[in-house]
Amino acid sequence: MNYATFFLFGLALATANVIGGLLVTSSASLARNARLLRFLIALGAGFMLAAIFIEVVPATVEVWARRSSDHAVLNATTLLLAGYLLIHLFEHTIAPHFHFGAETHPERLLRPTAAYAAIGGLSIHTLFDGVSIAAAFLVNFKVGLLVFIAVLLHKVPEGFTAASIMLASGREMRRARWATLLIGGATLLGVMSVAIAQAHIEPLVAYALPFSAGVTLYVAASDLIPEVNHLEEKNPLTSVVVFIGVAFFYLLHLMIED
Repeated sequence: MNYATFFLFGLALATANVIGGLLVTSSASLARNARLLRFLIALGAGFMLAAIFIEVVPATVEVWARRSSDHAVLNATTLLLAGYLLIHLFEHTIAPHFHFGAETHPERLLRPTAAYAAIGGLSIHTLFDGVSIAAAFLVNFKVGLLVFIAVLLHKVPEGFTAASIMLASGREMRRARWATLLIGGATLLGVMSVAIAQAHIEPLVAYALPFSAGVTLYVAASDLIPEVNHLEEKNPLTSVVVFIGVAFFYLLHLMIED
């Protein structure tokens, strides 16, 4: 893949972030948009979990096995754990915790600095979204495409979350839209950084793929699935959509050739 192709995939993800923000800042019904978000969150969670365990982890172990047969699984899973713990660190110590959806507790975000810290933490998420996709495409096109779809499914909820956090802190619509542009730009930066760096750092993919997979696993298992469990109280069908997301992954996994 050339740089232009990487750029187009990154731009598609950034655009999805902006669309999510527009769902909050437009004049459309917020309740209708929130219903859409519930199903996208559940669908994305199921798809991402399946992509990580069925496609990305085996590909990561294979990459490490080609580099060295000694401790290939240990090296790959250690980097995956490091990526998972990094986002846990950012989300629970550096930036305040946020939900993937409309922020409904504005009293938690009265200080503008708290809102900006939350956007900073979310930008770390989106930066590694881009890293995940670029690293996956460097393994092979099938892995890259499946990871791209997995990340794309939660891009709209990310943008929705960023905009709602800014509005809940008392910021105006213009600031909320800028927040979605910021996290979209972070995604694009992650994609292009790996694409450019790979030409100069040959073993980069062996480290970037498992590390970013750990970040993606955190988003799916520790952010999206708890949110699905919370949303299930309002609509029990939400949890069923998680399994539809897994089935959707398997369907594409079988249809897309290596």
